[in-house]
Amino acid sequence: MKNLLILGCGWVGEELARQLKKKGWNLWVTTRTEEKYHRLQSDGIFAFIHDFDRDLNLDLPVDVSFDAIVNSIPATQRNTEAEIEHRFSHVFNILCSLNYKKHIFLSSVGVYPDRDGNFDESFGDEGLMSAKLRLAEKKMMSLPYSSTFRLGGLFGKERIFGKYFQDKVVTIGDQPANFIHLDDVVGIIEQSLDINLPIGYYNLVAPEHPSKKEVILKSAQKYMYSYPSAFEPKDSFQKVVNSDKIINLLNYEFKYPSPLDF
Repeated sequence: MKNLLILGCGWVGEELARQLKKKGWNLWVTTRTEEKYHRLQSDGIFAFIHDFDRDLNLDLPVDVSFDAIVNSIPATQRNTEAEIEHRFSHVFNILCSLNYKKHIFLSSVGVYPDRDGNFDESFGDEGLMSAKLRLAEKKMMSLPYSSTFRLGGLFGKERIFGKYFQDKVVTIGDQPANFIHLDDVVGIIEQSLDINLPIGYYNLVAPEHPSKKEVILKSAQKYMYSYPSAFEPKDSFQKVVNSDKIINLLNYEFKYPSPLDF
């Protein structure tokens, strides 16, 4: 059996854990909540409560060697740089003490600037990229056997884009959608665990980029939510994130190539 550790078992991590459990993987996951701890434990997943902002040691069996670690500890724009440095220093020290063959850190396409352009992994203007997200990425990429997956806006299941704009004035409608469905995130991670993944950065975004207005209206209609009260195109930069690198590496076929189908 293969062994996987998921750090920060959030929305993506929980779905990934359930899918890999069905395929016979041994799973260890961390969570910050009692409710999720009990839910995962009841499904036969080795869960334990851990707060990476406070706890310095991870209570794992010392003899476990992991085939892979999926690291979903968040760095967000809401955090200060000091908070991110503190958090990821803890993560770094913990990972240095573990035996593993592959480490995938989940970041965000929010690292790219909000401006017109087509962005792929070759973009490297540090002055334009998110300093906070890059702080976390660089810390994690300094670990051995590490790659970073930059995820687009996450949707699927109960996360419906149109739900968040009911009866509201929308100013982002003209922007291209850089989104990805939960099922495709899990599918790409699963395939990446099965290959000798080259170390590097990878964008995970659906290959089609309709306008956010189109996605809002289509999802509101499909799931019977109220439409926005108005569209006022103020924040209309044309930022498109390209995911050809991971698609070509894995020969991956998206289950949901367009956010209009979410």
